[in-house]
Amino acid sequence: MAKKSNEYSNESIASLKGAQRVRKRPAVIFGSDGIEGCEHSVFEILSNSIDEAREGYGKKIILTRYSDGSVSVEDFGRGIPVDFNRNENCYNWELLFCEMYAGGKYNTNDGDNYEFSLGLNGLGLCATQYASEYMDAEIYRDGFRYTLHFEKGEPVGGLKKEETTRRQTGTKITWKPDLEVFTDIDVPREYYEEILKKQAVVNAGVEFVLRWQDKTFDTVTFKYDHGITDYVNELVGENAMIPTQTWQGERRGRDREDKPEYKVKMNFAVTFSNKLSLLEYYHNSSFLEHGGSPEKAVKSAFVSQIDAYLRQNGKYLKNESKINFQDVEDCLVLVSSSFSTQTSYENQTKKAITNKFIAEAMTEFLKHQLEVYFLENPLDAEKITGQVLVNKRSREKA
Repeated sequence: MAKKSNEYSNESIASLKGAQRVRKRPAVIFGSDGIEGCEHSVFEILSNSIDEAREGYGKKIILTRYSDGSVSVEDFGRGIPVDFNRNENCYNWELLFCEMYAGGKYNTNDGDNYEFSLGLNGLGLCATQYASEYMDAEIYRDGFRYTLHFEKGEPVGGLKKEETTRRQTGTKITWKPDLEVFTDIDVPREYYEEILKKQAVVNAGVEFVLRWQDKTFDTVTFKYDHGITDYVNELVGENAMIPTQTWQGERRGRDREDKPEYKVKMNFAVTFSNKLSLLEYYHNSSFLEHGGSPEKAVKSAFVSQIDAYLRQNGKYLKNESKINFQDVEDCLVLVSSSFSTQTSYENQTKKAITNKFIAEAMTEFLKHQLEVYFLENPLDAEKITGQVLVNKRSREKA
């Protein structure tokens, strides 16, 4: 064991540089240095391909998990720009693979390359490269095939460029997470299947293919032509109290008066069931495990509107307390998929968003949609609110 020094001098202060910024402290970027962090590093690479597909470049993404634990993600988008960048006076591959906070997604609110993107901070590709035992990139664009190779965060051999007759553009990233960085890299098959299915749900029409190598390759495909609506219908089957409702809207606003205006697109698939309850929130395709703004809006809007209906139609008993969200949630099946040109995530792992305007816009939108639906469908309104009251009274008796 090294002898502890009692000296704390000016020279005691050090800064991490290059790959060591991630390799020594992976949890800062990936949320963990364990299996969860390794899983998130996979998602960082996948999310770049998803952003391409959502912008209309490529309709298929192939994720391959090899028997040695290495992974590849292949898309058929425009291909990562890796050649010389006159504005930055260096090669783009150096920025994207070897420089933190470098990327093409900083100006989403100004109509730049990506309007709605999972990637925001220019960290994911570089951080995953830094955290890899090795990484290989193969890129087709502008009539050329580009290849790159990295080992333990460092480039080996530089950029190789050759002419190609292949017309299909795209990017393929292959890498192996490094056990010197993560305590565990054996990401289970269930994670890959779950994450690809979720992404198929919120990226309607995009085909996600998982190739799993054991002795041979086993292939599973996920695709939802009508996105979240198909998904909710699949979940509830014959157990829905009403037909699945698909509500879509768009708003513009600010989180604060002096902040820039931005756009939010809202998509909801909603039904009710006395056999099943489910709430899932996604933003810019990222699954919001901890909800944030969309969850806040759903709780507020559904309690407010259903309570208003019950009061206006004399459904409460004398001196009966009002419903709460648990009573609604017990019979609600809702999947929310929203997109915005400006997003405030809690952190790099993107498990919750905190935008004030998004919460307000969604609350107003959902209240209006519910009010109109109840007016136009009085029998369904009676079924829904009646079930909520049953849930409430059962909870109070328990």
